[in-house]
Amino acid sequence: MDFPTFITHINDALAHENGIGLAYLLRPTSPHGKELVKQYRNPTRASLRRYENSTASPWDEIAILYVLVCGHIAKRRSPEAFRDHVQLVTNFLRFFQESQGWTLQALFAILRDLRDLAIDADVQARAEGGKADHMEEAARVVMKAFTACVTDRSSPPDRSRKWGVYYVAGLVFKCYFRLKRISLTKNILRALEVNQDIPSLEHYPRAHRVTFRYYLGMLNFLNEEYAKAEEQLTQAFYNCHTGHHANQERILAYLIPLRVLKGHLPAKELLARFPVLEGLYLPFIDAIRHGDLATFDRTLEENEHKLLALNLYLTVERSRELCMRGLFRKAWVAADRTTRMPIAMFHAALRISGSDVPVEEAECFVANMIYKGYMKGYISHGMQMVVLSKANAFPRLVERPAPYFVL
Repeated sequence: MDFPTFITHINDALAHENGIGLAYLLRPTSPHGKELVKQYRNPTRASLRRYENSTASPWDEIAILYVLVCGHIAKRRSPEAFRDHVQLVTNFLRFFQESQGWTLQALFAILRDLRDLAIDADVQARAEGGKADHMEEAARVVMKAFTACVTDRSSPPDRSRKWGVYYVAGLVFKCYFRLKRISLTKNILRALEVNQDIPSLEHYPRAHRVTFRYYLGMLNFLNEEYAKAEEQLTQAFYNCHTGHHANQERILAYLIPLRVLKGHLPAKELLARFPVLEGLYLPFIDAIRHGDLATFDRTLEENEHKLLALNLYLTVERSRELCMRGLFRKAWVAADRTTRMPIAMFHAALRISGSDVPVEEAECFVANMIYKGYMKGYISHGMQMVVLSKANAFPRLVERPAPYFVL
């Protein structure tokens, strides 16, 4: 494909409002991109200048920038490719703000490429000792696209640019999470809340819903709003396409510890489908099932760096209480399920499990178990005795009324 033919195809896509075709034409990974690079070998602005004004603005400039981006990619010049692609997206947004929803597929494609190029450009910049700020610029550009979607007031409802808000919001979230600028996501959520004319999330494509719910769940998770996080991540997981294994794994990485805190331990069959998660969580799950504090603590120490990198350390550490509850229940069973147990027995169980703590601290642990609903009973401090309920002294973990409330 030569450049005039490329321009003709773009004009055809515009005339027929073919958003998918336009998206294909603007993808630098499409076959015609390589053909155009071969035609010009090392395309430059000067060599393509004669095509300026060859079609209506801004499409002449977009076509030229497309070839330049493809040329930079072929030569592995990621920062230069990103720079020209930013200009391409900026020119496209000029057209997009005056168009209707049929252009959304093209917008999605060039924004995905923008983010991917930003990642590559930052990697190359760091390797060369330069400033890795491309993702920050990409986030600003994607945010402009989000604004263009959310502020559409003139298009008919079925052709509105608003049908792109959740997809573009997901891309902005991806940029902000990579930059560790989580607080900036409030601007997106505020805009979605204020604009009441945006269709309900349930009317959007499933992929858009899953991505948005995943990041909303992650935001709640990081804010320690665990009940909301579990709700969003659960919906994201059950709506995620079964063929998207990596996405399911990403969701479960945070959903599993939340469910564990509620007392729902994952089945080994589920973990077996995700070997990475199995290697991370199965030792913790087995330790909780057997009340093995020593194994739990050792596994926590061995996986500390990995859990910290995933912002999971504190959440997994909190599930240690479930392990302690299992240990105390084993001591109770060993005492023939009596309703009166000396605190010294729980103290002995802790010492046998590897937790060499004073008896006062053991009493504190027991009091905490009772307060949080892991055990039913009370402590007679003067007698150093724990009086347990005759019925259901150790309630099932899932029966606690508000498992996240006391975390």
